[in-house]
Amino acid sequence: MAEGLSSRVNSFLSDPEREALKAATFQRLHPRIYLERFLQEKIRPDGRSKAEDINDANVWRNVEVNVGSITTASGSALVRLGNTTVVCGVKAEICEPELDNPHEGFLVPNIDLPALCSPKFKSGPPTEEAQVLSERLNEVLGNGMIPLSSLCICPGKSAWVLYVDATVINYDGNAFDAALLAMVCALRNVSLPHADFDPEVNRTICIRPGFDPAKPARNLAIQEDLVPLAFSFGVFARSHLLPDPTASEEPLLDTTISIILDARARVLALSQLGVGVNKSETLDQGVDSNSTTREADTLARCISLAKIRHAVLLEKLYDI
Repeated sequence: MAEGLSSRVNSFLSDPEREALKAATFQRLHPRIYLERFLQEKIRPDGRSKAEDINDANVWRNVEVNVGSITTASGSALVRLGNTTVVCGVKAEICEPELDNPHEGFLVPNIDLPALCSPKFKSGPPTEEAQVLSERLNEVLGNGMIPLSSLCICPGKSAWVLYVDATVINYDGNAFDAALLAMVCALRNVSLPHADFDPEVNRTICIRPGFDPAKPARNLAIQEDLVPLAFSFGVFARSHLLPDPTASEEPLLDTTISIILDARARVLALSQLGVGVNKSETLDQGVDSNSTTREADTLARCISLAKIRHAVLLEKLYDI
């Protein structure tokens, strides 16, 4: 009966549609073999080439950035990395500084992976993946890009707390890179109203932007040299390096490597998730044994690819 139904469905489809349906069915039933067959042809399922030539821009997905799209937020940005879409809004509130750090404010990044962004996520409390991503983003953004002392209004009395909330609207892999770019763009878009602490009423008074020309709103004091950007790579079958992995590739990866670079393309941090890659371990890119890619150090190769890609993202960051 199922075969009869399948035949009737196929009879309404064109030849290209039938081939696409067969490919989608095979990918769902045998995802690993499906990916292996593409990589044997030196191409990835989404049409990108393999990372054999570090100067090949086609190993990365396209990036689009839109800043200031949420008018009700202190700062905002929307980033599309391929089909992965992340929107970030910054909410500024006034709070009392910690007793141990009376001259500092707070920066609180968070990411949400709602059920609407992908079937892999369910509704309810934050998933473990969202919590891990939030922790990683907190570590990267806490590198000094925004001096917390610049968020102080009155020592020991009042300070700004910035809630940097990113939401993944559509998930197609590599949410970390996209979320970090969205958060950095949103923070660079933040405008804080002029604020003074009045000891007589023990309150902080904010001046609405444009109300008093002598007390204008201000942008965040960002250390531009420390602005972080992330570049993630997947290692498949211990022999293929996949920059910017998609959602269909991520579950098949042995290792995920993330390189964090600052504005001068210096390495700020490096993380590995999975079985790990030793510095002495090399990747077989599926080429002959005489190829220089076979002897290339895996981590060094990732850093080289990241630094070349860095110039593209930097242009998106500063020329938006």
